[in-house]
Order: sequence, then C-alpha cells, then structure tokens
Amino acid sequence: MARYTGPSWKISRRLKYSVTETGKELSKRPYAPGQHGQRRTKISEYGVQLQEKQKVRFTYGANERQFRKTFNEAKKLHGKQGESFLFLLESRLDNLVYRAGFAKTRRQSRQLVAHGHITVDGRRTDIPSYRVQPGQVIGLVEKARKFDIIKDALDSVVTRLEFISYDENKLEATYVRLPERQEILTEIKENLIVEYYNR
Repeated sequence: MARYTGPSWKISRRLKYSVTETGKELSKRPYAPGQHGQRRTKISEYGVQLQEKQKVRFTYGANERQFRKTFNEAKKLHGKQGESFLFLLESRLDNLVYRAGFAKTRRQSRQLVAHGHITVDGRRTDIPSYRVQPGQVIGLVEKARKFDIIKDALDSVVTRLEFISYDENKLEATYVRLPERQEILTEIKENLIVEYYNR
C-alpha cells in the first residue's frame, strides 16, 4: 500500500483523532465525513485495534510496509514493545524536523527532507524515514536558512518537547534523548496495536 496523500482532515474525522495533533480538524465537525457520517455504528474489537493502528500510521505518515517493519524492529528492543515502537517512529528524521519547528506539519517536513534541505551531523540527508540517534544534530543546508516557509514555521513555535534542544543562533536542533511515554501521543493505546499485529 502506497503512502496516503489525500486530505488529512477527512482521515482525522473518520478516526475521531487529530492526526496533525492540532485538534483543528475536529473543532467544527467532530463526526465522520460523508452523508452518513453522523450515524452511530458499533465497532468490533478488531475494528478498534485497526483504528488505533491507523491513527498512529497516519500521524507519522508512514506506509503500511514501513510501519510493519518498524513494529517488527521494536520486538528486538528491551522494554514494552508498544512503547519501543512509538519511540522508533518518533526517531524518524521527518518527525524530528517537525518537532524541532522547521516545518508546520509532518508533510511539510517530509518534503524538506526529501528535497535535500536537511542535514544530520552536518551531512545532507534526503531520506524521511532515516532513524536519528540520540545526540545527533539536525540542521539546515545554507540555502534553506533563507526560506520563508522555514522562517514562518520557526516563528510560530511556542514550545518544544524536552527531548529536543534548539540552538537559535546556529538554527540547529539536537535529539537529546529518547522521549518518555507521557511526552508523545498520550491519547494512543499502543497495546491495541500490539494486539492487532499479534492476533
């Protein structure tokens, strides 16, 4: 299955969860899209698990193959598989570019990475799914420092999560450590995703 490129607000309304983490999608119409969107339907146990999986997949913008591969990698790590899985997804380069404030959305950050505007430890990296290790520094290539889209994104940042430190003078962000579970996707029940894949 290819990566979804359609309207994200429609997905958020279908899942009743803000995949952009802003909540704007659900503020006006907090029901599913379409003419039957306001009908009440009972969801099976499998449907609940699938829905939880889709919430996370669409949040990080990963395709199904990447998503499953990351889940299998999480099995090999110490600790709870569900938490390790979320930490691996959070370590993706496109996600950390978004968390650092270089882009307003994950889609925008994915494009910045794919077009070669982002560096990791000073080296240009154009793979959005590249896994950043704690201690590595994310920066911008010289040309990208003048982009209005990046300046606007940085100006709109109110706060950053504690596992990212930002240097305003160098326009660089450091991935200080792995996040703690309570810092990311607090509404997600990752045990349902584990149940979905292990059924």
